[in-house]
Formats: sequence, structure tokens, C-alpha cells
Amino acid sequence: MEACTSSYKIILGSSSVPRRKILSEMGYEFTIMPADIDEKSIRKETPEELVMALAEAKANAIISKLQTTSNQERVDEPTVVIAADTVVVYEGVIREKPSSKEEARQFLKDYSGRHAATVGSVLVTNLKTGLRKGEWDRVEIYFNEIPDEIIEKLVDEGITLNVAGGLIIEHPLIFPFVKEMNSKCWVYLQVGTTDSVMGLPKNLTEKLLKEAL
Repeated sequence: MEACTSSYKIILGSSSVPRRKILSEMGYEFTIMPADIDEKSIRKETPEELVMALAEAKANAIISKLQTTSNQERVDEPTVVIAADTVVVYEGVIREKPSSKEEARQFLKDYSGRHAATVGSVLVTNLKTGLRKGEWDRVEIYFNEIPDEIIEKLVDEGITLNVAGGLIIEHPLIFPFVKEMNSKCWVYLQVGTTDSVMGLPKNLTEKLLKEAL
């Protein structure tokens, strides 16, 4: 995937390690500026509405940071902010990060032999023009039976507490039990991609960057 980093600056509004990894894999150089927002204060009826609202709130928080005296920057060249959010949907219920290891364990047990979905958003804001482009996509994930010992190992690591729905399909312990992924995204039905589940779909991000610029 070709990427031109000389014509504009990128600010990634996320502290997510997977999102940083994905954007680096795309060939982009960027700076990181996490958005400090109260995600629980933002509620919407559907997961699609929720992830878009959260991405917008994150983008607005970052722009406000840039406008403060301590972070004052002159936008002499195109600069974009990338904000994103992801939730898991299981049996119609929206799941965010587990509140405890017990909840993470139950989440993983629920997925065993069944299926869940991730709904993620990407929002790109051009700071020079004010143009903002955003979309969401949804990936349906079908699992084989996940052994209890695998679930316990994942929970003990603690990493499941940091991801929506406790779901981290790229982890070598869980990936072998992923049976199938299908994506309902912005334009067509396709095979689901791991980068989308991880929180930053490459093709969608590339598309929105081009549109915002």
C-alpha cells in the first residue's frame, strides 16, 4: 500500500497499540495524541451511531488540545487527525472494555462456538480546511469452541481488559479458533479483515484520508 507522508502531517488520536501498529504498517509517519474523553457519558441507540459519536468526540477533544496555549500549532501544511472507536456486539448487546477479569472471562466463554461482531469507526479531520470524513464497518466473527484453558490463559495475561468486548482475535492463543469473518462495510460485503477488528481498517482509513485531503 503506497503512502505519501511528505504532503501532510498525521495525528493519531489514540493510545491503542494495535492502531499505531496498523498505521505504521500502512507506511505512514504520525504523531500520537490520545483523546481524554468520558466515553461512558456518550450513549447511542445503535453501535454504528455510538462508534461514530465517540470518534467525533475524540476528534473534537484533540482539536481543542491543539488550540490551547501549551499546544498551539500553526497549520502551515495539511494536517489531519485520525480518530477511531470500536465496540463488540453480542446477541444485540453492545460490549465495551470488560470491567473485570470475571467479565472478560464470561465474554470469551460467550464467544466459544458462537459468533460476535465488531463495529468500528474511522473519522478523518483536515485541520486546514475543516473537512471531515467518517465511516463505519462491521465484521461478523464466527468461532469454533474455545477450550477453557485457553480462556484462562488470556484472562490471566490481562490484555483482554484493554480491548472492546475482551476480544483480541490477533492474539496467537485465540486466532486458531476463529472460524470465519465477514465484513459489512461502507460499500460492499467482503471477507472480514483482522485490521478492522483490531480497530483501524486499512482500506477504509486510506479512502477517508484521500477524501479529507
